[in-house]
Amino acid sequence: MSTARDAILTTLRRQLKRGSLADEPRQRLQHRLQHPPRHTIPQRGLVPHSEQVNLFIQMAERADASVQRLSTAAAIPAAVADYLHRHNLPSELIVAPDPSVAELPWSEHPSMRLRIGAAQDQDKVSVSPAFAGIAETGTLMVLSGAHTPTTLNFLPDAHIVVLPAPQIVGCYEEAWQRLREHAVAMPRTVNLITGPSRSADIEQTLQLGAHGPIHLHIVIVDPSM
Repeated sequence: MSTARDAILTTLRRQLKRGSLADEPRQRLQHRLQHPPRHTIPQRGLVPHSEQVNLFIQMAERADASVQRLSTAAAIPAAVADYLHRHNLPSELIVAPDPSVAELPWSEHPSMRLRIGAAQDQDKVSVSPAFAGIAETGTLMVLSGAHTPTTLNFLPDAHIVVLPAPQIVGCYEEAWQRLREHAVAMPRTVNLITGPSRSADIEQTLQLGAHGPIHLHIVIVDPSM
């Protein structure tokens, strides 16, 4: 445990007038953290992986995201250029520093201008990778980190997300399990994104882009195609 975190927890215990945990409850908590129980899993996600990919697409499109499947990652820059043209979006991109997207053959499409890093207020289109796709709701699991700044998910008007098909799972429980197995350390933030940003707070009228992107475009790289 870090010194800063230890100090915060000590302060909370003092305010709650509680001492340190006894050995037995501490061991129970440690066991739960190491062996988290699985909760209810919807039946619709318990299908073969090819059907999970199809279900993910169906649910993502139902949530107003657009989805495109490609057989290779090398085809992503051309697909992004076409998407920008079809939707009359700017050709300036802010791209995540993650090698899975930053090292794509963008130079083959000089009409697009790239910057690698975190998004700023003026950026209109971002490209970033997803850690997982959750078929039961068409949801993306996106992690914060040096290679995947959270600003890419919320500041631009259009968010283009690259998702390898093997990283699509059936349910939320599987996505969290995948994170526990593959992450070196838990990220500071885990964002679960289902469709573009929306709100109906004002007179119950649905508004897209209320708190984030107006457009969410998911590019699934599926070598099995």
